[in-house]
Parts: sequence; structure tokens; C-alpha cells
Amino acid sequence: MRSKGLEPSFPLRSQHLKLMRLPIPPRPPEAHNIEFYFLTMQQFYLRAGWQKNISVSVGATVEISANSITVDFGVREPQNCFCQNKEKDGTAVCEDSCVEVFLRMMDNSNEYANFEFNSKGVCYAARGKDRENRRELSAEEYAQIVRKPSGVSVENDFFRWNLSVEIPLSLLGIKNVKIFQLDGNLYKCADMAAVPHWLSAFPVNTPKPDFHRPEFFSCLNPKSFGSPDDMIFSRIRDRD
Repeated sequence: MRSKGLEPSFPLRSQHLKLMRLPIPPRPPEAHNIEFYFLTMQQFYLRAGWQKNISVSVGATVEISANSITVDFGVREPQNCFCQNKEKDGTAVCEDSCVEVFLRMMDNSNEYANFEFNSKGVCYAARGKDRENRRELSAEEYAQIVRKPSGVSVENDFFRWNLSVEIPLSLLGIKNVKIFQLDGNLYKCADMAAVPHWLSAFPVNTPKPDFHRPEFFSCLNPKSFGSPDDMIFSRIRDRD
């Protein structure tokens, strides 16, 4: 918010807290000189915070590795909530059916980055202190973001689509991999859909939809503080 038919790889329905053991990835050659190499994976269910009775289901898996953060989104939304028009990076994809990753910068904690994607993987991204004071990514930086859209399928008047995005940690100012806490939030919106809507992984306590509120960010990798041999858990947030 600047404001085919692959099934999701995780459930989109409400679930209770769930723990699972994940395999620890092998230590890559380039990781020999870093303090720790590990992978964390968290699962979230996005919830509508500003309106009720919205039939939009969104699940997201956040995976953090040595060099990047990967977010896999699975979306199911009715036809009147779906919109897909933007074709070029740097355009207002928040007007389309859009999923967003907001992350606090690691080289300047007063700034945060917003990465916004429509169902085609078209991206708008910028960094700055607030909504108004932002620097958009360069063409070279946009090119570093890997996007893997599934395409859109229709089932019983619902549109389903998945999108995987891989964001290099270097775009967040992380130059040397080490134990770190990554704060942010995940969002879904469609500002110009017939039925506009706004969802978030962590609550944003504002009267009107406002994604540019870093004071409501929370930790996206709470289980990352430990050795690579620790058990790593994934968490699914319950829907209200």
C-alpha cells in the first residue's frame, strides 16, 4: 500500500498454533567465515483490521537464509476483490490485488523498506523514514528481487494465486550475515478493486488503513536466535 492454478503450499483456513520440526540446511561453502548459518521459517495468516466480513484469505511463509528473505504468499479472494492492471515496476501496484512486505532497515533503524507486488510480480519498492520521505529503488535494485508468480486460477467465483518473492538482505543494508532480528509487517490490499480491502499479519491500531506505521512492526523471525542445530519452528497465526 503506497498508502495454472497452483494450490497454496500451506493451509489458508484458520488453524491452531502448530509446531513442526524443519530440516537444517547444509552449510554452504560461502558461509564458512560467518558467525552462524541457519534458516528460519515462520507462517502467518493475514487478518482484516479495518473492516469485517471480508472473504479474502491470505497466508504467508517467511523464510530467512544467509543471503535473502523469501516470502511465499497464497491468496484466495472473491472476484469483486481482485484487480490486476499494472505491468511495470515502479507503478502503483497497491491499486491492484497486492501483497506487501515492509521491513525495518538494518543500516538505519529509523528507516524501513516497503516491497509491494501485484499477482503478476510487478513491484513497487522504496525506503525512508515515513510515507512521504522515501527513495524508490533503482532499476538495478529492482532487478535483484526474484519474483515467481503462479498465475491466477478461478474456482467457485474465487480467484486464487500464489507469489514467491526473494529479497536480498543487501537491500536492507545487511553486509555481513550474523544473528539479527528482522522487524516488519506483511500486508494485502487492493485499493482500486470493486471492494477495497486491507489485511495485515500484525495489528495496526489506526482508525483508517495505514501500512506506513513502523511503530506497529513486530519480529518476523523470533526463533532465529540460537545455533544452527536448534529446533526451528513455524507458527500459524489464528484468524479472529
